Amino acid sequence: MIRCVRWCVRLSRLWPCGLALAALVLMPAAPAGTLSAASPGSVGAVSPLQARKRQPPPKKKKQPTTRAKRGSAKTRSRVRTPIVPVLRHTTPRGARALTADLTALLGSRTRNGEWGAMVISITRGDTLFAQNADSKLVPASTMKLFTAAVALDRLGAEHTFSTDVLRDGTVGPDGTLKGNLILRGDGDPSLSPRFVRGGPAASMSLLAQLVAGAGVRRITGDLIADASGFEGRRIPEGWLSRYAGAGYAAPFSALTLNENIVIVGITPGRAGGAASVFLEPATTGFTVTNTVRTVAGGGTRISARRIGDDRMVVSGTIGARAGTRRYQLVVGDPVTFTAGALKAALESQGVKVDGAVRAGRTPEKAAIVTSLPSPPLARLVSVMNRESINIFAELLFRNAARGLERKAVGSAESAGATLKEFMTKDVGASADAVTATDGSGLSVLDRVTPRALVQLLDHAHRAPWGSAFHASLPVAGESELLRNRMRATPAQGNLHAKTGTTNDVIGLSGYVTAENGEILAFAFLYNGKDRWHARETIDAMGPTMAAFSRD
Repeated sequence: MIRCVRWCVRLSRLWPCGLALAALVLMPAAPAGTLSAASPGSVGAVSPLQARKRQPPPKKKKQPTTRAKRGSAKTRSRVRTPIVPVLRHTTPRGARALTADLTALLGSRTRNGEWGAMVISITRGDTLFAQNADSKLVPASTMKLFTAAVALDRLGAEHTFSTDVLRDGTVGPDGTLKGNLILRGDGDPSLSPRFVRGGPAASMSLLAQLVAGAGVRRITGDLIADASGFEGRRIPEGWLSRYAGAGYAAPFSALTLNENIVIVGITPGRAGGAASVFLEPATTGFTVTNTVRTVAGGGTRISARRIGDDRMVVSGTIGARAGTRRYQLVVGDPVTFTAGALKAALESQGVKVDGAVRAGRTPEKAAIVTSLPSPPLARLVSVMNRESINIFAELLFRNAARGLERKAVGSAESAGATLKEFMTKDVGASADAVTATDGSGLSVLDRVTPRALVQLLDHAHRAPWGSAFHASLPVAGESELLRNRMRATPAQGNLHAKTGTTNDVIGLSGYVTAENGEILAFAFLYNGKDRWHARETIDAMGPTMAAFSRD
């Protein structure tokens, strides 16, 4: 064996592959179907011979170890990746310089994908830059600009939604309602802790207090949930299946509470005993199976999952010292969830409901018991755009189709038709410039052109509701989704725009004031895989427009 090794080492000096052959000679046979250490498919594999050479030398010999020598040789042979400087904005003087600079920036960084871009001067009415301006691209959340505009145009900035409680019977002197109580939804996104203080249950608790304050103490009939203002479909066409269960893709309904997310709370008991589970908001819309056990210590291993629309299973362990832990879970049926929360809130106010919770329509002769109005639409649009809340967009998109009279059913189809009419007749865009299957931009079937975006921005700037539209947009370097972008540049505190981001889309569209006072409207859309470089490109083009001036 020793002779064999010496022969292999000699051979390695004459033939580069000899060392590998020596390793193969020493390698024990691997079982069939396994990957041996010297197999070509084993990246970075170390043969027994190499492992032996990596052992440190005796302490008496003060010389570099074989590992150090190998590392030095590897370092010397490594090809260093060139450092690419960060894209910087420019200060163009004149329209031609701006066009040249934006063209250079647009083509300087991204390695693949497709760009569409357009910049106009609202002040002077001319086009300063256009590249693939009529390409139909996936907009991501820049789609919310269309939703905001059509909702403000059709409903008005001061419009409010109303979640109503009605009765279809009479209330006796003892507070007994001989009939049904109806909860009628209006597609109000504000039934949320974002607007009603007191946590996820606050909206329904407030309604229950108002019902009790109206003298109702008992309902002999059912609690009917009326969500007929919207289509029955809860998930828009074009939402990918991988979105299911994600908070940003919760299903929607004309009855929507807490953005259709329920909080599952787990509180430990004594070690060895059961833990307690509660829901926020409390709702009769779920049957909860709790198998969580309390263990010693402070660790937790909790699983909370929904089975169907009305069952929830919470399992695992929670440490006795862990305190209360909370988890979010997307609801499956918003209608039953919301109405169940009202029933639980009524019971907490001492109002008994004899019947069941069920879906239905409001009878024509039903009388109003109480109502909970929303904040003005302008405020709802501002929260939607600044925080890019998808469920808000879906509700406002369909409400725009219902109109002020609330006679039409709010659906994706009717909302898309309303948007097309608005874009062609009011904005002046071509009929095929916008394809909308949802209002949030989460659908992969949505398509818009940069030209349509800029035309929308131009129209919105001059519209009676233009100030509300402007105020709804994040500001570069200062607020919401643009807080950490374009800081310490001429765009900070100046540029305000809507972002759009998915795995395959980067977009930004909005307004910026140039150095000479001109108001520019712009749209940048990138569809492709190199989105980080695309974002870097956009963040250089924004300050470039802000630093632009001309005589």
